[in-house]
Amino acid sequence: MNARNADTDDKGNIALSRLNLRGRDRLQTWFLGIIAFSVILFLLVQARFILISLVIAIILFSLTTDAINSISKLRIGSWRITRVVASLAAMALISGVLLTLLAIVLSQINTVVTTTISYTDQAILAIAKLFAWMGPDTEEAVAASIRSIPLSGYIRTAAGQAGNLLSATTLVILFVGFLFAERIWFDTKLANLMQDKARAERIGRIIHSIIRRVNRYLLVKTGVSAVTGFAVYLVMAFFGLEFAAAMGILTFLLNYLPSVGSIIATFLVSLVAYMQITEPAFAILIFVIVGMIQFMLGSVIDPMLMGRTLRLSSFGIIISLAFWGAVWGVPGMFLAVPIMVATMIVCSHIPSARPVAILLSREGLPEIEHDEHLDDLAPAGRPKVAAAE
Repeated sequence: MNARNADTDDKGNIALSRLNLRGRDRLQTWFLGIIAFSVILFLLVQARFILISLVIAIILFSLTTDAINSISKLRIGSWRITRVVASLAAMALISGVLLTLLAIVLSQINTVVTTTISYTDQAILAIAKLFAWMGPDTEEAVAASIRSIPLSGYIRTAAGQAGNLLSATTLVILFVGFLFAERIWFDTKLANLMQDKARAERIGRIIHSIIRRVNRYLLVKTGVSAVTGFAVYLVMAFFGLEFAAAMGILTFLLNYLPSVGSIIATFLVSLVAYMQITEPAFAILIFVIVGMIQFMLGSVIDPMLMGRTLRLSSFGIIISLAFWGAVWGVPGMFLAVPIMVATMIVCSHIPSARPVAILLSREGLPEIEHDEHLDDLAPAGRPKVAAAE
């Protein structure tokens, strides 16, 4: 009897020690995960200038990949357009577009800075007038509070930061050039890295899926944002308001921010209109017109063109905007959605990371594009990918 009790105690001690080891391993895993996340976050913040330029370069490179592949298949008589020629043409086009946009933005910034300083007093009186219903003392107090803020200094500082755009643009062009130079070796490197042709092909198709869906998002968003910005320009030009071009460009850029960008753009346009013509009724009219434009293009046309390409959680989008905005500032907010799309697609193809894709998707059902080759490459024992509806 004593021997049996001793044997039972030994087994219990062994089981208890195993549980303790498992708990210790989990605790160590959590601590290592926290340390790794902290290190990655530190690197993201410290190297954000280079990383932001690199991400933008990758996006621009991916936008032209399909076009280069299509152009390289064309023939002009007996002469065939090579990928080298197509890549050089794409590189020249990207450089020209970036430099042209940079020149336009810098010229508009200069115009806004020089004109805004002359509007400072009028803007202060216009804002203070909004509080006139609370009494003349409140109106004067608001005006005095605004005058105490060194607005001109902030405006000049912001304009000085625009000089960094030239450095960032140059770095993006260099990154894109090196990506074009490396693209011909990508498939070979991927196959050698995976050491499995089938697995390398599967990963290549996942990357192509990410590129295709992010490209569609960016193309649709760019088209809708450009039409919205041009419509805002026409509205302001019709009423003879200044900063029409600047507000059009600002609306175009802010519309890349889902949900919040169009709201911010509408309020800014209305505020600029009110500062020039200090009539609340006129500002409300501009707000209604611009709001209707934003609603029609952003809430009706945009979803129709976007289709089911992006089925992202609205709450996830807000969290992504907040996180990348805190890490990389305003550029991070513009890159938040493309990064979120890529993350969801990657996690949807990895069984252990699929819960992340479910949380990021809108309906909890992340779309995996149906591909017969992907089905054929699925490991034994795992169900094949179902066709997306």
